[in-house]
Amino acid sequence: MTVTVRIPFPLRELCGGQSSCAASGGSLREIFSHLDQEFPGLKERLLEGPEELRSSVNVFLNDEDVRYLGGLDAPVRDGDKVWLVPAIAGGG
Repeated sequence: MTVTVRIPFPLRELCGGQSSCAASGGSLREIFSHLDQEFPGLKERLLEGPEELRSSVNVFLNDEDVRYLGGLDAPVRDGDKVWLVPAIAGGG
């Protein structure tokens, strides 16, 4: 199954400057593994260890936060869209 992954600006340096790319797999975990084969180092920027998403990165599958869909085991379907969104903090 092929999904479209939207790459945020801070991670594009690892992806050859691309703003999106296609990846295949049946779960988010498989999508991230596929991406890491194509763009080495990307997965370590997304995951804390092998099993947990970094708190500084939000991941959405279509319009849903994957933390509520099963995390890395969230199933994906052909044509789905995955959004990688860096967390924003700050203020005055």
